[in-house]
Amino acid sequence: MPSTLTALQFSRQLKSCGTAEGVKKNQRFFKGAEYAPDNQMLGVPPGQVFQLAKEFSALPLAEIEKLLESPFYEVRLGAVSIMDFQARQKKTAIAHRQALYELYLRRHDRINNWDLVDRAAPYVVGGWLADQPRTVLAKLARSKNPWERRTAIVSTYYFIRQGEVAETFRIAELLLKDQHELVQKALGSWLREAGKQDRQRLLGFLDRHAAVLPRPALRYAIEKLEPQLRAHYLGLKAANQ
Repeated sequence: MPSTLTALQFSRQLKSCGTAEGVKKNQRFFKGAEYAPDNQMLGVPPGQVFQLAKEFSALPLAEIEKLLESPFYEVRLGAVSIMDFQARQKKTAIAHRQALYELYLRRHDRINNWDLVDRAAPYVVGGWLADQPRTVLAKLARSKNPWERRTAIVSTYYFIRQGEVAETFRIAELLLKDQHELVQKALGSWLREAGKQDRQRLLGFLDRHAAVLPRPALRYAIEKLEPQLRAHYLGLKAANQ
């Protein structure tokens, strides 16, 4: 597409797709009201947001940041989707990948819901950190903001896809007693995915920590294990309560 694409064009096209019924549906997905007091809904289905984002995948970085500043949830979802598309493209220059990563972290105040994190963190953050120092993930895992903590664990999905699970378990250790349900669920989900690559490491982690893992995290983590193992780890949790 031409390089003259703008955030305004994207926003106008997206707004034309919204419906009152769509607003009600999208409100079920948005759990970040505490961190987005200005949040508004257009009522555009996520699938349409992703499709339009694909059409605008050449949007310049400065225009993406304008989208992140929008009070509309779907516009910000479009912004992180464009970032994801750009980060996934093999032709994307290294300097631009770094810029996407830096934009994500710098404007995390606007990446303020679970699905915004999940849409971009694996390739924008994890993809960049694959060949870089990863100390930022531990910093994010200790953040007071639950979406930054979710980014810490969700970003490791890129490493899992490459067959590397050590980082996932390292961050999981930092999130063992997280009190936010949507961080707990991400923690359990990514432990489960890492366990598909290294079952023994997952079992060892559960042997040490099942008793203190939040119940949502534990249930997600053991979801694919045999019934007797699931019962065993749930029993360890019950015995510690």
